[in-house]
Amino acid sequence: MSNIIWKPQPRQAEFMSRPEYEVLYGGAAGGGKSDAIIAEALRQIDNPNYRGIIFRKSYPQCRELIIKSLRMYSAVCPGAVYNGSEHYWRFPSGAKIYFGSMPNRDSYLSYQGLSYSYIAFDELTHFTQEEYEYLISRNRADGAGLRVYIRATANPGGIGHGWVKERFITASEPGVPYSVTANVPDGSGGTREVRVSRVFIPSSVLDNKALLDNDPGYIAKLAMLPEAQKRALLYGDWDSYEGQVFTEWKNDPSGYITRRGTHVIEPFEIPRSWRRWRSFDFGYSRPYTVQWWAVDYDGRAYLYRQLYGGVPGKANTGVRDQPREIAKKIRAIEDECEAGNTIRGVADPAIWDESRGRDGTIIRMMESEGIYFEKGRHDRLSGKMQCHYRMAFDDEERPMMYVFKNCRPFLSTVPNLIYDINNVEDIDTTQEDHDYDAMRYFFMANPISPPAPKPARERIWNPLDIM
Repeated sequence: MSNIIWKPQPRQAEFMSRPEYEVLYGGAAGGGKSDAIIAEALRQIDNPNYRGIIFRKSYPQCRELIIKSLRMYSAVCPGAVYNGSEHYWRFPSGAKIYFGSMPNRDSYLSYQGLSYSYIAFDELTHFTQEEYEYLISRNRADGAGLRVYIRATANPGGIGHGWVKERFITASEPGVPYSVTANVPDGSGGTREVRVSRVFIPSSVLDNKALLDNDPGYIAKLAMLPEAQKRALLYGDWDSYEGQVFTEWKNDPSGYITRRGTHVIEPFEIPRSWRRWRSFDFGYSRPYTVQWWAVDYDGRAYLYRQLYGGVPGKANTGVRDQPREIAKKIRAIEDECEAGNTIRGVADPAIWDESRGRDGTIIRMMESEGIYFEKGRHDRLSGKMQCHYRMAFDDEERPMMYVFKNCRPFLSTVPNLIYDINNVEDIDTTQEDHDYDAMRYFFMANPISPPAPKPARERIWNPLDIM
């Protein structure tokens, strides 16, 4: 009779059986994510060249993983020994499984020169894209017969929410793999195309029968959380999470045509009589953004076009266009698409700073190419409140701002912004916040009053309430 130490539940088994190079597992709380990546790390322990590593953001967060491993690994392989000072397991074959952390901004550089066949991230949204992609460069085989791959788990929220959502959640349907391609040197002076596959496997507490058997009340605890946390942790909703700045934001495809209950809509031809604006936030090593807004007769704003100076696939990385280059691109777009239209510009006041350009101010360089802006107001709190006012829905489920669904840079960054833990009234400015800043400048140039509070509904007492 075999002695079963641990057996994956159906959704865990699906995650562990996937052949793709990168697999993200989770989305909601309680799906057995940590157990799955701990067990998956054991797959190649009979190969003496095998090195695996499991990451949490800080070492104290690793402790739960280590405790799980002490229960599982000792039972699976009695000859395995855990080194508590170096935080790794050594197996009789010589294979090793490490526990790693990256608590500081440059911690990932401490893994330079190391290699691991299996790399796993528990709670991937706690990491930056830079950290994740650097560790991919450490993912390689140090011997024959090794499988090389990446696994991760995550709940919505955290500093990495935006890039994780873009990489795994919005890229394809759950369970449906997709591939990215790249050209690499072939060793003979030419190049060859390689394909890397990724997939997202969703899970929730309902997929974890063992947890529900041990703690039947756990699902009720999730249901009693504040709305944003409940939607994220119980339902795995990637559009709602703790710390989200714009909790008003809705992206509901059912409203794309009717423009009700959503901020995202189908593109349409802007009437020539509507007022038009161009809003600009400059960036060089970080992305720049140019937004084109239209304002209808009711004062409602529509983001209908944008130019984004970010490197595709690299979070918060600018294309390093000079100011004159940006101005020429703006001019080309407006010559083609805005002929005969009057456009007012508003921009980051920093571009008037004399110290920011070697050939004069940034604004002067852009004006030399025929692109003009007014100086935007940089009052961060007032600007943020204008964003809230605009995003609020009225009694007819219509907001005071819309975004065309083809403005992808805006849609992949602004809804994912989180608060700064040290300044709870403002966003975390280490994020990719350039579209947010440009939006603030435009809204501050077109301010609106706070929406009127909705009258409280009178509640009729029902004697059955006390029964």
